[in-house]
Amino acid sequence: MPLQNRVTPEGEIIATEARGTMMGNRGGCLHGPDKTLGRRRWVTRQWICCELEFRGRRREVMAPGHYTELFFLDEATALAIGHRPCFECRRSDALRFASLWAQAEGLAERARAPHMDGILHQQRIWPDGTKRTVEVRLGELPDGSIVRFEGNPHLWLGGALRPWTPAGYLAGVRVGGDIIANLLTPPAIVEVLRLGYRPRIHPSAGLAG
Repeated sequence: MPLQNRVTPEGEIIATEARGTMMGNRGGCLHGPDKTLGRRRWVTRQWICCELEFRGRRREVMAPGHYTELFFLDEATALAIGHRPCFECRRSDALRFASLWAQAEGLAERARAPHMDGILHQQRIWPDGTKRTVEVRLGELPDGSIVRFEGNPHLWLGGALRPWTPAGYLAGVRVGGDIIANLLTPPAIVEVLRLGYRPRIHPSAGLAG
């Protein structure tokens, strides 16, 4: 039986046989000794997106008392949920992300992790823990944003919407830029994407609509 450790763009943590291309965590342990999740879905505001492998480190997934490993289809999915690049295993990406964040916000120095985490926590969930969204026109979004369209998550890339599934993206459909959708990617991250941050996107997305 697969473990309940894959995260959808809506923020749901599900069990699926499909493999992710990136992992992350939410600052601590969310599981019990039997490797099942408890009620809480985060420990701290530090939600990060990491490499699957780093310096040859090996660890048991969902080991007792250790942080809960979460897995994502790709980085676009992790960003949509509100996870930012890790400053340890993805330092160059994290520094670029933080620099573009500072540029978007008009900060004099590179954005610090606690500052970004505080803003992201407000933008990714409502007080009751449900996913926070805003309505947007598709044409106003940069590539790599994820939206809820007709009730399901879609990647916006190259002027087309690509339906998200745990195993990858389905064929893209080109739509008009005036179409309204619910933005899943936090607005602060959208601004980072707009300034040129390029998230890793699952190869199933391709570039042709």
